Amino acid sequence: MTRATDFEQFRPLLFSISYRILGSVTEAEDAVQEAWLRFEASPTEPDSTKAFLSAIVTRISIDVLGSARVRREAYVGPWFPEPLLADPYQDPERAAELADSVSMAALILLERLSPLERAVFVLREVFDFSFPEVAAAVGRGEAACRQLASRARRHMQDGRPRFSALRKEREDLASRFFDALSQGDLAGLQELLAADVAMSGDSGGNAPRLARSIVGADNVARLLASVFPWMARIDVTSEPHEINGQPGAIFRDRDGRVLHTVTLDVLDGQIQAIRLVVNPDKLGHLGPVADAWAVDRELRQARRL
Repeated sequence: MTRATDFEQFRPLLFSISYRILGSVTEAEDAVQEAWLRFEASPTEPDSTKAFLSAIVTRISIDVLGSARVRREAYVGPWFPEPLLADPYQDPERAAELADSVSMAALILLERLSPLERAVFVLREVFDFSFPEVAAAVGRGEAACRQLASRARRHMQDGRPRFSALRKEREDLASRFFDALSQGDLAGLQELLAADVAMSGDSGGNAPRLARSIVGADNVARLLASVFPWMARIDVTSEPHEINGQPGAIFRDRDGRVLHTVTLDVLDGQIQAIRLVVNPDKLGHLGPVADAWAVDRELRQARRL
């Protein structure tokens, strides 16, 4: 087996580790590519290719996250991860757990952790690496890694997201939601939203955004029912899609370019949170990106007529 073939075997795992640490598709892809270059240049054959590559991509991701966190402190408005349409790493026995760990809610919660805590948590709690493997990956002793893992678990437990266990239930509810959205069905939207539902958007200052987070079923439903039907009138379309392991949709302008994504957190038969990623810098990996400012101007003009 060549090194290239050996590397490709572990590429899905490496990307999935890096994405959970970084919350960025583009940065995770860059980290995986850098891991390949270091693997290709290594003069020795590792005892375990998986352990060797996992350690490389983890350390690269920790370094990248350190500088990324400085940028996020100055970020305009809420910061959300880059939308992920499909996690390449598959483990049928742990599919539900892996999907939850890549959700928007979980990745936002991981932002509370230090880069090292985040890496240890991802390797140990998500991918079930042994403590010796974790220690080798992050360059710390086993005792220190156990402390880091314990501290990370405590930080995560209180806010750990919960989702509906039944995928079909989530999909059915999402289908009803987007139907009601396109029709401007106020009553239908109110029925689907939890009383304390929150809707927020990530524009990074690069696209029109919500002035603030909108909270409450009535407030959210009224805003959605008043805006989204007008978007359909200017030929904005929605494409249902699982995003970050949860139900959602990609919205496109009349030319098929990506305008924004919407993801839904579903629990107990209702939508608990709605998150929009509008920042064009976070949408390029999904395809050509729309001019959100131009669409917003057209929408405002249509509503005035």
